[in-house]
Amino acid sequence: MDERKLSDTEIAAAGAELGADWRVSGGILRRELEFYNFMSAIRFVNQVAELAEAADHHPDMHIYYKRLVIELTTHKLKALSDKDFTLAHKIEAAFAEASANKAQ
Repeated sequence: MDERKLSDTEIAAAGAELGADWRVSGGILRRELEFYNFMSAIRFVNQVAELAEAADHHPDMHIYYKRLVIELTTHKLKALSDKDFTLAHKIEAAFAEASANKAQ
């Protein structure tokens, strides 16, 4: 995938498609996730790590007990690219699945 910096218009469109839970600020795409407990958050971090390795695109992740903050940016561009939004969609799908499994 050819990496290029997205325009503000492209970022707004991609962000709208992704959903309101993801925020863009200062060239970073950010999402906060809440889990049942610390170990649930850790398990999800491991899922995201697998997705990131497969995509060769690695987010910053911060754990605060049962809360996880994920930040995506394309480091070599110091900006957002399609890779950030593609991985965000995969993370969102994994979180939806993890949440659905917890509800059962």
